[in-house]
Amino acid sequence: MTSRRGHNEGSITKRGDGRWEARVSLPNGQRRHYYARTRQEVARKLHQALKAIQDGLPLAPERQTVWQYLETWLETAARPTVRPMTYEGYERTLRLHVIPEIGSVRLARLAPQALSLLYQRLLDKGLSARTVQLTHAILHRALRQAVRWRLIPVNPADAVDAPRPERREFAVLGLEESRRLLEAARGDRLEALYAVALACGLRQGEILGLRWQDLDLEAGTLAVRQQAQRVQGRWVFPEPKTAAGRRSVTLPALAVDALRRHRARQVEERLQLGPAWQDELDLVFTNAIGGPIEKQNLVRRSFRPLLERAGLPRVRFHDLRHSAATLLLAGGIHPRVVQERLGHSTISVTMDIYSHVMPTLQREAADHLDRALAVR
Repeated sequence: MTSRRGHNEGSITKRGDGRWEARVSLPNGQRRHYYARTRQEVARKLHQALKAIQDGLPLAPERQTVWQYLETWLETAARPTVRPMTYEGYERTLRLHVIPEIGSVRLARLAPQALSLLYQRLLDKGLSARTVQLTHAILHRALRQAVRWRLIPVNPADAVDAPRPERREFAVLGLEESRRLLEAARGDRLEALYAVALACGLRQGEILGLRWQDLDLEAGTLAVRQQAQRVQGRWVFPEPKTAAGRRSVTLPALAVDALRRHRARQVEERLQLGPAWQDELDLVFTNAIGGPIEKQNLVRRSFRPLLERAGLPRVRFHDLRHSAATLLLAGGIHPRVVQERLGHSTISVTMDIYSHVMPTLQREAADHLDRALAVR
C-alpha cells in the first residue's frame, strides 16, 4: 500500500485494490472518507470537502442519492423561495418523473448522459416536450444549488439540451363569435365574468381572484392585484409574479354595465343566504355561497355549456385571453397597449405569441401608406 500527502490536501492513501482514498477530519471529531480511481479525482473531492468545512457548509455523504438530495433541496431551498403553487409543481414533477428514474443514482455520480436518457424515457412514455423541458428546468435549478453547496463540482444539467417544445397552436374566437358568446351569456349568473375575460384578456386565476375593492366602476378601471390558486387543498391569493402583471386595465362600457348588473345580482344572493354567505374575501365572482370558484367547475358547469348554447367550438377558457389580444391587434391597437393590458413582461413576448396577427397588420399598414402617399 502506497501513501502520499499533497500540500494542503489532507491525507491521501492508495489502497490495496488500486483505488485512492482520502480522509478528512470534521470539526466534530469524526472523519470522512472519499474514494476514487485516480489520485487527481480523490484530491479534488478532498479539496471541496476542506473548502466546505472552511466555509461552514455541510458535507454531502459520499453515498447521498439524487432522491435524498432533492428531498433536502425541496424543503430547504425551494419551499422558502418560491410560491406555494410553484413548490407544489416542483414536488409533483420530481416525485412523478425524476425520482422513479434516477432517484437511486448517487448524486456525486450523476452524469449528463443519465439526464439525456431520462428525458428520452419521459418522451417515450408519452410526456410532451413542454413537460420534459420544465422537468429539465427544475433539475437544473436543483443541481445548480448542489454546486453552490459544493456537493458536486459542476452541474451535469449544463451539458444537456432539453427537448424544444413545438409552438402550441391555440384557437381564438373572432369578432362575430365573441359577440355570440356574450349574447349567449346575457342574463347568466356569470355574464360579467365572460365580458371581463373577452374585454380585458385577464388570466383565469386573475379573474377568479378579483375583489370589488379592485374595481372602480365610476372610473371604468380594474386593478389586477392578486390571483386565486388552489394549493394542497386550500385557497391562496398571491400577487402576480411580475411588476407587469400588477396592472390597471381600462374597462369598456359593455364590461362596466355587465359588472353593475352582476353586483346587483350578487347583493340579492347575499340577502337570500344571509349569514351563510361567505363574504370575507370580497370576491367579484363567487360560487353559490360566496366562496371562490373552482377552475374545473367554471369550465365544466359554466363555460362549456355556454359554448354549446352559442353554437361555438369547444375552445379552452384560456383561449378567451388569446381572443381578446387578437381582437385588439386586428383592430389596429398598438402592441404596446396590448402588452400592458395582458400583463406581459415585454412587448417581444406579445409579438411572439401573436405573430399570426402580424401579416394582417402588415397588409393594413401597406394599404394605409397607399392612401396616405397616393399622388393626386
